[in-house]
Amino acid sequence: MKTLPYSYLSFRRRVARAALVQFIASVVNSLEMVLLAFAPVMLGLFACIALPGLLAPTLPWFEAVGLLLAQILLVAAPVWLLRQRLHPLDVARWSRALPISSRQQWQAEASVAGLIVGPVALAHVVSCAVWWYQWPDWLRPVAPLSLACAVLSLLLGWALATVLLMRRARPAAPRAAAVVVARVPAHYAAPPRARVPALAYWRQLFWLPCWRGESVVGIQQTCLFLGALLSMALWLWRPPLVAWMPPAVWGAGTAMLLILLTDRGDKAVAEQIARLRPVVAQWPLSMERLFTSAIVATLLPGAVVMACFAALVLAAGADVSHTVALVWLACAGVAQLAIVGLRTLTARGRVALVIGAILILTAIGSELWN
Repeated sequence: MKTLPYSYLSFRRRVARAALVQFIASVVNSLEMVLLAFAPVMLGLFACIALPGLLAPTLPWFEAVGLLLAQILLVAAPVWLLRQRLHPLDVARWSRALPISSRQQWQAEASVAGLIVGPVALAHVVSCAVWWYQWPDWLRPVAPLSLACAVLSLLLGWALATVLLMRRARPAAPRAAAVVVARVPAHYAAPPRARVPALAYWRQLFWLPCWRGESVVGIQQTCLFLGALLSMALWLWRPPLVAWMPPAVWGAGTAMLLILLTDRGDKAVAEQIARLRPVVAQWPLSMERLFTSAIVATLLPGAVVMACFAALVLAAGADVSHTVALVWLACAGVAQLAIVGLRTLTARGRVALVIGAILILTAIGSELWN
């Protein structure tokens, strides 16, 4: 069916395309340096993007289902991460007043999701072509079924992405009315010289905003923190399930997630401080010490990861080089201090610092087991 020039489908696609253009322009400098530094690794990951779907028929059914579910989530993840750009909240609220049928809504959301899933599908096609060219022994007996699983994971991932955008377009169910009793907080009723603990201010101004409304900072930092711990555990424990993968890969993942954990946390705190400064300027309080404490607090998750690294190295005993581990810890600490302390760096300089730190830690970590 031909799309009318002013149809809702055309409008949604134009909004999504404009948002994607802005997003690509905002990360183009970072992408240049990432591709320059990690080109071989990125090519390897690009070739393996369809591997879970191709490998699923060779595994027991419960492992195959888990692998396919992970692949489906991976396909839908870019749409979920970019949902605020693909369907801005203002556009969603405005669209609810339009005479749009459910069929038109589903078509629009599927089309917008396809703008992201389309390039992912193209990457799957290239990855499948690479594996078909290699033609390994494990693929030969299950080639048709593997291809069917890869296609199925793409279609289900597209469907999941469409559902995620559809949920954003639908209005939330109204909450039941509640009786609110006005009560003056205890610290407001306190004598003039009583002071609210700094931790309470930090919780209200920095912690809670990470989990409210459209913010994904809390989820982002939690995923980076847990990912760094998981990658580090696989790197140092080397369980039989992942023994086929070189330890340096997990070392590189640990370095990348650790540095990004501190970098993204510091960036989120800096943005929150910039939003708060015009507000707190009218307060009869000096908030500079609280702002400094919030900046320093971004080092805590990385410090926990480094402490776990030290504990696992001690548990590994003579199997790893303690000298290399100490050098890795020292460089990781210096890198995190530089990320938080060098606040006058340009955006490109900060990206260079992050990429350089990841490369140095990866190179040092590759010698841990030698």
